[in-house]
Amino acid sequence: MAPPAKEIEAWAIECVRRDLPGALTHLAREAGLGPGRLLVVGASTSEVAGERIGTATSVAIGQAIADVVLAFARETGCDVAFQCCEHLNRALVVERRVWAGRQLEEVTAIPVPGAGGAAAAAAYWAMETPCLVRGVSADAGLDIGDTLIGMHLRPVAVPVRGPVREIGRAHLVMARSRPPLVGGARAVYDPAEARRRMFGDGPPRTDA
Repeated sequence: MAPPAKEIEAWAIECVRRDLPGALTHLAREAGLGPGRLLVVGASTSEVAGERIGTATSVAIGQAIADVVLAFARETGCDVAFQCCEHLNRALVVERRVWAGRQLEEVTAIPVPGAGGAAAAAAYWAMETPCLVRGVSADAGLDIGDTLIGMHLRPVAVPVRGPVREIGRAHLVMARSRPPLVGGARAVYDPAEARRRMFGDGPPRTDA
């Protein structure tokens, strides 16, 4: 498993630092990310460099991704979880305060390149008090390189189309979540319509 060539690695890092902040800003706006909200991030540094996932891990690209995401989390106040690769069963790196505050199940491992992934490993060493947890139910997600973060998103997941479709050569997928709609055909989901029905000249209730 050789890392990408230096010139490709440098180009990929430039792409991360140029394009990832804008994608995160768009996702924050669409998903309402801020204090009390949780973002899950999955990333393949191999895919960013244009190689097949798991075949060209780059610590430098992983550090660039972790730096941008953690700076974004500090700026917005949201919590963040970095998904590890399949060798750690897609456990996640979080700050210990997130583990405690959300009552998550802790697991034992230290992510490294090749067994956890470079981005998750970089995040682990950049956090103040990191730990690994088995799973989360995140409010939004960002997937760089088709790492399959859906298992860690709170239902119902809704795709978010942003201004950026790729980070380097990796396919970028973003999502937000919303509560399930319940109640059937007569249920009301729009606040303005609910207010009209309650206080305005709405149609008479048939379920009174």
